[in-house]
Amino acid sequence: MSRTTSPTAQDFVPFATAALDFHRTLNVPAGPLVTSRAELDALHAHLVSLHGLLDAHGSRTGQLVPVEGDQLRATRTRIWQAADHVHAAYHAAPRPDSGEVPDREACQTGLPEGAPELTICQRHQRTAHLVRRRTTPADLHAPFTGLIRH
Repeated sequence: MSRTTSPTAQDFVPFATAALDFHRTLNVPAGPLVTSRAELDALHAHLVSLHGLLDAHGSRTGQLVPVEGDQLRATRTRIWQAADHVHAAYHAAPRPDSGEVPDREACQTGLPEGAPELTICQRHQRTAHLVRRRTTPADLHAPFTGLIRH
């Protein structure tokens, strides 16, 4: 960032990308062979945050440049799908203390394993509520989520 200009959103996204690359370089090659639940929770939080950023950009941009807005909304949908898969992976991962694998449906109760372990489920449910309001089921299940305008 320049010392003479105020920080903008464009200044922070490259730092987030660099942090992810740095994390991967340091932790994945030397780390455990199986992704931990804590790592999956952190990845889910990152994807949900990225979903929110793309949602904001898609909503604002779509009013001015419809083709670009369509592409951003399609990207937002794909990011949600990725977050949903990470959430499922979290529930497929064994608990660190017992090795037990809880049912994914237990997430609907909010905190089936107790706080703070399932903040991922609370975050997922909050975001799912927004997704249901802004995305159709057909969009979520289509093999291609973008519209083509000419």
